[in-house]
Amino acid sequence: MSTQPQFAASSIEDLVASLARAGRVAGRVLARLTPPEKERALKLAAATLRRASATVLAANARDVAAAEANGLTSAMIDRLRLDEKRLEGIAAAIDDVAVLADPVGAVIDEQARPNGMVLQRVRIPIGLIGIIYESRPNVTADAAALCVRSGNAVLLRGGSEAVHSNRAIHAALVEGLVEGGVPAEAVQLMPTQDRAAVGAMLTAAGLIDMIVPRGGKSLVARVQTEARVPVLAHLDGINHTYVHHDAEPAMASAIVRNAKLRRTGICGAMETLLIDATYPDPHGLVEPLLAEGCVLRGDARAQAIDPRIAPASNEDWDTEYLDAILSVAVVDGLDDALAHIARHSSAHTDAIVAADQAVADRFLTEVDSAIVMHNASSQFADGGEFGLGAEIGIATGRLHARGPVALEGLTTYKWLVRGSGQIRP
Repeated sequence: MSTQPQFAASSIEDLVASLARAGRVAGRVLARLTPPEKERALKLAAATLRRASATVLAANARDVAAAEANGLTSAMIDRLRLDEKRLEGIAAAIDDVAVLADPVGAVIDEQARPNGMVLQRVRIPIGLIGIIYESRPNVTADAAALCVRSGNAVLLRGGSEAVHSNRAIHAALVEGLVEGGVPAEAVQLMPTQDRAAVGAMLTAAGLIDMIVPRGGKSLVARVQTEARVPVLAHLDGINHTYVHHDAEPAMASAIVRNAKLRRTGICGAMETLLIDATYPDPHGLVEPLLAEGCVLRGDARAQAIDPRIAPASNEDWDTEYLDAILSVAVVDGLDDALAHIARHSSAHTDAIVAADQAVADRFLTEVDSAIVMHNASSQFADGGEFGLGAEIGIATGRLHARGPVALEGLTTYKWLVRGSGQIRP
């Protein structure tokens, strides 16, 4: 399989600069490829990844064994672990991205000025994107596919816990992309796990156009503190589900269970359950969770629902557990629920289960999160589930992009002005 070029470098900063410059050159080639050419290259990359499944899974087994030996949490190991089904899902996501509408060149708006000039805003690639991530090897493939399809070169820096998986996935992808005419340097993987490489990426202003961090709170905090490059931030997923008093009980119970326990280690998992004080069957919400071993921590009224609910601390309401642990609070109606969410939500994903459409509409309007849901599990907070093929991450800020960031979020725009000899008086 092809591997990324190796650069002689006297320092980590020199290495990052060399990789970035090569990526920028490759990005100019990538930007010239037509949508059908990019589609073909991505389909070849997906096919090569499927052929390399034995190699990738063997590499992943090494990473999982090391993670278990090093005492990583079950949630981190779950995010790290690959099997045939998950690997096929990764390849299928690349195929999905390959056939999405290409955003590059799309006309956002157009107007004719009174003097006859015609102005257009047209989508273009951002340039070279640096992606810094931790234990999810699928990010290697998702990021590569989305960046190639949107015409961006990418410099990937994965976590040490997934190093063998990332290298195997990257090698397979690059083989297919090169066969399809994409320069190898358009998708590069940092060849060192030295933490100084992260710092060098964050300060590579003028070489890297945007940084996307995907990982825990400490990684995101470091990126936001040190970056001299624009950052598309993905913060904690402190996600709430509020069960209104008129919620249909069977629906509410199913949504609550799925939102917490389908996969506890993903950013879309529910971390706080808010139960209306007049909801008729609160025990029906907590019993299935307790029966499956989920640890519940609640306020005094939540503890009264079931003696197995432990007392919650002040820190619990602001904690992203990424594990089978859940905070539970009883609230006095919609206003109380909205106030709790405003105090504690990380603006990632918040949901309401309610039959009253007016109540749901008010929740959807007033909750200021990137994703707000009605009668659905927060586990749907995912680019693939949104029809985006895959995602770079879920942005929780207010500028440039919010929610699942996929092709459109990886573009910016420029103005095209077409005249016929106009001069300004």
